[in-house]
Amino acid sequence: MEYILALDQGTTSSRAIIFDRQGNIAGSAQQEFRQIYPRNGWVEHDPTDILGSQVGVIGEALVRANIHGKRIKALGITNQRETTIVWDKETGKPVYNAIVWQCRRTAGYCEELKNAGRGEMIYKKTGLIIDAYFSATKIKWILDNVPGAREKAAADRLLFGTVDTYLLWVLSGGEIFATDYSNASRTMLFNIHTLDWDEELLALFDVPRAMLPAVYPSSHLYGYTDPAVIGYRIPICGVAGDQQAALFGQLCTEKGTVKNTYGTGCFLLMNTGDEAVASKSGLITSLAAGLDSRPQYVLEGSVFVGGAVVKWLRDGLRIIRDSAETEERARAARDNGGVYIVPAFVGLGAPYWRPRVRGTVTGITRATTGEHLIRAALESIAYQVHDIFRAMEEDLGRKIECLAVDGGACVNDFLMQFQADILNVKVARPKQSEVTALGAAYLAGLSSGYWRDIEDIRRNVGIERYFLPKMASGEREKLLAGWSRALRAAMAAAE
Repeated sequence: MEYILALDQGTTSSRAIIFDRQGNIAGSAQQEFRQIYPRNGWVEHDPTDILGSQVGVIGEALVRANIHGKRIKALGITNQRETTIVWDKETGKPVYNAIVWQCRRTAGYCEELKNAGRGEMIYKKTGLIIDAYFSATKIKWILDNVPGAREKAAADRLLFGTVDTYLLWVLSGGEIFATDYSNASRTMLFNIHTLDWDEELLALFDVPRAMLPAVYPSSHLYGYTDPAVIGYRIPICGVAGDQQAALFGQLCTEKGTVKNTYGTGCFLLMNTGDEAVASKSGLITSLAAGLDSRPQYVLEGSVFVGGAVVKWLRDGLRIIRDSAETEERARAARDNGGVYIVPAFVGLGAPYWRPRVRGTVTGITRATTGEHLIRAALESIAYQVHDIFRAMEEDLGRKIECLAVDGGACVNDFLMQFQADILNVKVARPKQSEVTALGAAYLAGLSSGYWRDIEDIRRNVGIERYFLPKMASGEREKLLAGWSRALRAAMAAAE
C-alpha cells in the first residue's frame, strides 16, 4: 500500500501528515518553533528553525505510521504565505531571518507608495492592496538593510523565496528553485493576468529578476527530494499556499464555493472561476491552487489575528493552560459581560487595512472575569470573519448560504455555533479537519497518478456537523453594534 506525505509548514509549527487513498491519516507529527519579535510589530522566524522542525517531523510521522519511506508515492507542500526568505545560493545560508507575513516593519514604506499613487497600478496587476503583509516590501527591506545584500544580489548570489521555495531548494539539495502560482500571487511582484513576474513591479521594488523562482501549477512534478537530506528520494508533486491548499482540500473547485480557515489568522476564500473579481469592499484577488497552467481565481479576505488571540490568552495573559479549555470556560460566562477584544496585535487586515491599529479591549468593569475575556477573545474571531463575509457578499451582489470551515480552532463548538449565529448562515465542519494538508496531498496525488481525478477524491469528503443559526436577530444586532463600537475605539486610539 502506498501513501501521500504532506508537509504543512505553518506560522507557529511544522507538521508532516501521511494520508491513505481514502484521505485518512495514517500518521502525523508536529513541532512548534520559535517566534521572534525584535521590535514592536516586527515578527521573524529563523529559517533553520523552520527547516529543522519540518525535516524532523517527517521521520517521526513515518515512525508513527509504521511505514517505510519507500512507500511514499509523492510529497506535497503547503506553507505559510508571504513570509520572505533571502539566502545565498552558494553557501545556502539565509542572509537574514525570515520576515513573517504578520510583520509590520514596512508599513511606513507602504504608506509612501499609497501616497505616491501606486495603489491602482499594483492592484490591477496583482489583485493586492498595498500592505506590509505581502512579500515585495519585505524583500526590498532585506536588500536595503542587510549589509552587503544589494551587492550580492547584483552579483547574482542571492535567491528569494516564500517558505515553499526555501523548502523545495533545501529538500532537493539545491536542485529545485521554484514556486507555484498560488504563492507567487501573494508576493506583490507577480502579474496574475499574464502569469509572470512583472517588470514594472520588479523595477519599483528594485528586485533583480534573477532572484525569483520559476513558477508552475500547484499540481506538478517539481523534482525529487535528496536522500542525503531526508533519507529517501521522493517525487515532490504538489505545492500550494496554505489557504489555497485548504480551499482545494475542501474541494471548493467550483465557482461560488467558500471556505474559512481558522489558524493563526483567519482566511476566507471564494473560488471565482476564470474571473478575477475586482473588489470594491477591501478584499483581494489571488490565484487558486490548480491542476493546469491556467489556474482559477479567488477572492480573499485575511484576518491577521485569529487563533493567535487564543495563544495570547495562554502565553501572554496566562489565563488558560491550553486552547481546549476555552470552550468550557467561555460557556461558563452567560454572555461577554459587555467586553469586546479587538485583537489587532499587528494591525487590522481586510476589509479595513489599518496597519497602525493595535489591540484594544473595551467594556471592562469590576465584574469582568477571566471567563469574560476568554469568551470575548473567541467572539472576536467570529466578528472579524463576519466583516469579511459581508464584504464578500457585497462584491458578489448576493447572499452566501453556507460557510465551509477548517483549521485548528474549528474544533471549538462554541466558536462554530457563535460563528453561525453572528453570520446567520449554515456552517459546515468536515469530517477531516486537516484539510490544508489534505489539499497539498490531493495536489501531489493527482499529478503523481495516486488519484485519477477530482471525482476520484470527492468520495473522501464528508461533513461531520452542520451548525445552524439559533440567535435572535435583536441579539445579533446588539452584539454587532458593540463590536462596531469597539472597532471605532481601536481606530480612534491609533489616530
